[in-house]
Amino acid sequence: MSDNKSDRLKARLARGFGDRGPAELAATRQMVETIRQTYELWGFEALETPFIEYTDALGKFLPDLDRPNEGVFSFQDDDEQWLSLRYDLTAPLARYVAENWDRVPKPFRSYRFGPVFRNEKPGPGRFRQFLQFDADTVGSGSVMADAEMCMMAADTLEALGIPRGSYAIKVNNRKVLDGVMEAIGLGGDEGAGRRLTVLRAIDKLDKFPVEEIAKLLGKGRLDESGDFTKGADLDLASIDRVIKFTGWLDHGVGSSNTTLVNFEAAVGNSELGLEGVRELAEIAAIVESSGYADRIRIDPSVVRGLEYYTGPVYEAELTFEVKDEDGKPIRFGSVGGGGRYDGLVARFRGEPAPATGFSIGVSRLQAALQALGKGAAEPAGPVVVLVMDKERTGDYLALARSLREAGIPAEIYLGSSGMNAQMKYADRRRSPVAVIQGSNEKEAGEVTVKDLVLGKEMSKKIEDRAAWTEARAGQVTVPEAKLVETVREMLARY
Repeated sequence: MSDNKSDRLKARLARGFGDRGPAELAATRQMVETIRQTYELWGFEALETPFIEYTDALGKFLPDLDRPNEGVFSFQDDDEQWLSLRYDLTAPLARYVAENWDRVPKPFRSYRFGPVFRNEKPGPGRFRQFLQFDADTVGSGSVMADAEMCMMAADTLEALGIPRGSYAIKVNNRKVLDGVMEAIGLGGDEGAGRRLTVLRAIDKLDKFPVEEIAKLLGKGRLDESGDFTKGADLDLASIDRVIKFTGWLDHGVGSSNTTLVNFEAAVGNSELGLEGVRELAEIAAIVESSGYADRIRIDPSVVRGLEYYTGPVYEAELTFEVKDEDGKPIRFGSVGGGGRYDGLVARFRGEPAPATGFSIGVSRLQAALQALGKGAAEPAGPVVVLVMDKERTGDYLALARSLREAGIPAEIYLGSSGMNAQMKYADRRRSPVAVIQGSNEKEAGEVTVKDLVLGKEMSKKIEDRAAWTEARAGQVTVPEAKLVETVREMLARY
């Protein structure tokens, strides 16, 4: 092998992806378990689909670009079929339900968790791989199913420790939005492309100033990198009408009933728009009668950028502020969303298959929980059994085995260093306890157990090295038979 440094591979992380350590993984595991328990309380059951689907199964319901499958990672297999990494968890669900239509119960209530992939330009807070946790009901056209998703979203946020008043579940309806599109001359198939551009522009209201949204509704927008996004090419009057409809000037003000009255006026004579208003009124009534009206509201700014939504759409938004590293206030905004997509399963079957679902952005929500001080603590490492005599490896393995048989994570040191280096290793492993058995302890049938957490605390109070050595902080010597009992007592302190 060449020693030339120029010939060596460079260790580098791919752009838009991230490594995750034990603390972050522990926080994710804890959060996901809470979400799972909440979803199951509402009667949803687990389903897992592959990371990879046939590209045509993902369809045209993808990113903010003209080409149907732009934005996904795709490749051909050995029989020249195009495959893609899943863009979200909804399209694979639609494929699964269509493929198993005759044997799944209807409505079919399921939840899924896992990574999704976006072949898009990475940036701050914008990754090419991230985690989602979805719940969907397939086979029910009732707005009760939509209202239920919103109420379950509220329950989930509170179960995770986000207090009432620090979040809002916002609801809109794509039929109302389509009614507004008709009012500005973008109804029918001929206006579909520009209509989608308008919807995606509105969906960015939480990211860009209103002036930038106006550019996306007009000729287009040039971003800081020099990339140009083509706009919807609306005239000034239509741009003004769309922005006013979103409630930008009085965002978040007014009751759901007031918003519904404004919606009815905005859609004019559009029957589709009026149908959307009626559905929202029904959701508002369900929410009110169920005791969720203080957490769920009708809000015109909710759009959801994907084309497959056909009715009610909703977002979970965090409303509290935290400070960044520079002391500037920031808001996390949306941490989840979803809506009704009655046409997605029907693509495979050629018959109606109503569906609605909600997706949580796990990574974003996890960051918000950490900002609230509700993230999981860094997990403790295993008990480390030090190897004082390499000829007695079997004895040390036996000590570690006795701990593991009692359900206590344990390992023996596998390196070749002395005692001080082994103690440093245990510290880096975040080990709460170390087990030491030299030849004298072995002859006496004893073992020394060291409470590393207590030892650290005591070391802050004892400045004299001789006094520290004499104190043997946090350390006890016990018969081998009491090893498990002693370690348990030490672990129980923390």
